[in-house]
Amino acid sequence: MTTFFSYLDTPTASPLSIAELMPGTHNLMEYAAVKPGEQVLVLTEHGVDPVVIQAIEAAAAYRLADVHILSVPAFSAGGHDRQPTSPLLPAAHAAADVVISLTWWGEVHTAGLFFDEIARHKARFVSLHQTATAAALATGARFPLDLYFAIEAKATAKLAAASEIRVTTALGTDLTFRDFTTSGHHAPLTSGMWRPFPYGGVNFYPDRTDGIAVIEESTATGVPAQRTTVELTANQVTDIQGAAELEQYSPNGYYMRHALIGLNPKVRLAGGTQFEREKHAGAFYFGLDGLTPGGTADRRGPGHAHCDCQFDAPTIVVDGELLVDEGRLLLLDAPDIRELAERHGPADTLLDPNPRLVLPPRYSR
Repeated sequence: MTTFFSYLDTPTASPLSIAELMPGTHNLMEYAAVKPGEQVLVLTEHGVDPVVIQAIEAAAAYRLADVHILSVPAFSAGGHDRQPTSPLLPAAHAAADVVISLTWWGEVHTAGLFFDEIARHKARFVSLHQTATAAALATGARFPLDLYFAIEAKATAKLAAASEIRVTTALGTDLTFRDFTTSGHHAPLTSGMWRPFPYGGVNFYPDRTDGIAVIEESTATGVPAQRTTVELTANQVTDIQGAAELEQYSPNGYYMRHALIGLNPKVRLAGGTQFEREKHAGAFYFGLDGLTPGGTADRRGPGHAHCDCQFDAPTIVVDGELLVDEGRLLLLDAPDIRELAERHGPADTLLDPNPRLVLPPRYSR
């Protein structure tokens, strides 16, 4: 596992590799439903690989969109810097039809870009949070969009009909989620909607979470040097052991804001950033958020202490039925999913969850 700090840590690609990125950026344009004449804003941090920016710009320009690039300083994690963003950013966002965000923390942690702000604008907002890299665009982004949507629809329906989700890991995590809602199926994107890219998972929002999490990697700790545990009761963190950083990150305490089950078999695990690995089929992560000064949970705005925790190989049981077996998403074996995969190429190749087996571009169309 890795603990990249920012895009400054990620390697850059050869200029000639732009051809390898175009299948992924084509899927990005399809995902955002970019149309001729639309105003597309590419919001990028200064440290993003120029080849990645050029590939996205070229894909949008090929669809005859008007492309604009705004390069900004890096955002901070957890909302530590709560000063307003530059007035250029909200003004450009308000005028755009599509925003493609290449920020490391960006809207997940920043008040000026948070989801409540995004919902106020007309733009369809696609976020490559920690995934604006050549490797991410050449792997998980190549997975066929219609095949991903079929897996996502199946997973969403399963969770929407369920009353209990239990997540366990070999290191000792044992969490039970109840009274939850899902964010719904992602297609198609409409005005004011935010979605991550590469497309990757089904999100849910619990009101009751109980059990213990053994942290494998988190925003606040990276990969912990010692055993770090978080205990939750009735959706609030009641005890933290082994990580003073977590307590300092949110002095008011935490609640369970959301969780996600990864669905994309071609997203990388080895070598990927946290927000890339979360999308791998069979991975799991949850986002703790800071309580208000009064000790209450409020999902309407940013908690200014959002702490995502990643688990690469969980076992997930939904209403007593196995959904993920030690990191293996069993939906990939469903006959209808395999039948759809065969329209693109060999199902065994397309649905193989080994992310080191890069999908040939001809299968992504």
